[in-house]
Formats: sequence, structure tokens, C-alpha cells
Amino acid sequence: MASNEFFTFVTGTKSDVGCVREVNEDSFLARPDFGIWVVADGMGGHAAGDYASQTIVKELNSIGVPGSGDDLQSRFMERLVHANDAIFQHAIELDRGTIGATVVALLVHGSDYACIWSGDSRIYRMRHGELEQQTRDHTEVRALLESGAISEEEAENWPRKNVITRAIGVTEVPECDVMGGPLEVGDMFLLCSDGLTEHVTDEEIGEMMLAFQPQEACDRLIDLTLSRGAKDNVTVVTMCCMPPPPPEDDPDYAPIMDEF
Repeated sequence: MASNEFFTFVTGTKSDVGCVREVNEDSFLARPDFGIWVVADGMGGHAAGDYASQTIVKELNSIGVPGSGDDLQSRFMERLVHANDAIFQHAIELDRGTIGATVVALLVHGSDYACIWSGDSRIYRMRHGELEQQTRDHTEVRALLESGAISEEEAENWPRKNVITRAIGVTEVPECDVMGGPLEVGDMFLLCSDGLTEHVTDEEIGEMMLAFQPQEACDRLIDLTLSRGAKDNVTVVTMCCMPPPPPEDDPDYAPIMDEF
């Protein structure tokens, strides 16, 4: 648990190899002291996908304490470029074709947040009882759907449904989208790999976020995914913005005592 002058951040994390795969190619990072939460989902198999996701997390774990929101985003992108270069070079050395990893990150500085992503891992925000997906999947089916080439019904059964159009390590320069805004006390965020959303609906995700504290929500969502066959690795990271601790170090602070 960590805090700034505006919020206390309560975090939950969990990752599982699933019921089919032998290697967990997902990686995650939760550094509320830096204001960063990350999920990376590797692709390319053992010694490739796991390397890709681990490289991203390793680079981002060195981000340190930023001086501003812009500084945090700048540090993030600088390290993501380093990870992208390392993954790109690793693919050349392995000579096994393209490898890489999706990445989704929640960045918080002061009273603002930003979501940065590449691929189909997601961030959801629960605010005032309403769940909203903050990210937009970088997938072939999403692009077709948004262009009007296919319908929602066709998208559900599209044969190339899991084909992603962006990932870290597959191009010479990372391609990411960014969105954000102000935070509110009570906001809860959930980051996940597509191993979760393949088996669990948005409605079920929202129900778990409303019913349970961050760690228990992670545990229950992973358990639900496993109970449904978990074809892929599955990773969930949650964060809730609670009120900041009382300013006990403030010399003018005096707790209000009950009168008897």
C-alpha cells in the first residue's frame, strides 16, 4: 500500500499459467510508490513470449519516482523503447520469427491518471458503480468492427478474433495509445491479459470489482477463469483509490476527539 497527497492506493495482483499452457508468458508490475501498474502478455512461445513480457516489466521497474505526470510518461516511454529494442534484437538472435508482448499500463501522478497500451490487454475503470473499458483493443476484429466491415454478431465468431495489430517488439518503434483524466476517491481499476476476457464477461468483471476488495477480486476472477478452462495464461492487477492518510506529520494537525 502506498499513498500520495490525494489518495491511498490499495492493490491486488495475481497471475496463473492456466489449464492448457505449460509456460506463463504473462508478466505484471505493481509499483504504487512509482505510480505505475502494468500487465504484459508475451507471444512467441517459451524463451520468446516470456522473455518479451519479462523484459518490459524489468525495464519499467526501474522507472523511479517521477517529478510530474509528464515526467512519468516520458520515463515510461523511454524504458518501453529500451524493452522494444531488446525484444526486437532477441527475435533476430532466436531466428524463430516475430516475438513480442502486448502491454497495458496505468500511470498515476498527483490527482491524474493515464492509460498507455499496445495490443489487446485491457484496463477497466469502475466509477460510481459503472464499469468502463479505458483501452481500445488493437485487434483485427476491432478494426473491422469500427470500420463497419462486420457486425457485432460476426465479430463474436470471427475466425481471426485473436489476431492483434500492435505489440511491443514487433516494430522498430513502439506503437501505443494514451488516454487519461482526473482521478476520484473510490475509483477502482483493473488491468488484465486477454486470458481473462476470453472466458469472463465485462458484467462479471464489474460484479467482482464492486463486491470485493482488490486482492480478493483478483483471486476470484482467476478462479472463475480456471473453472472455465483457462485456455491461455491469465493475469489480473487491480487498484483502488482510497482517501489519503491523515496528515499526522503536519504540526498543525490535531485529531478530533470524541467528547464524553
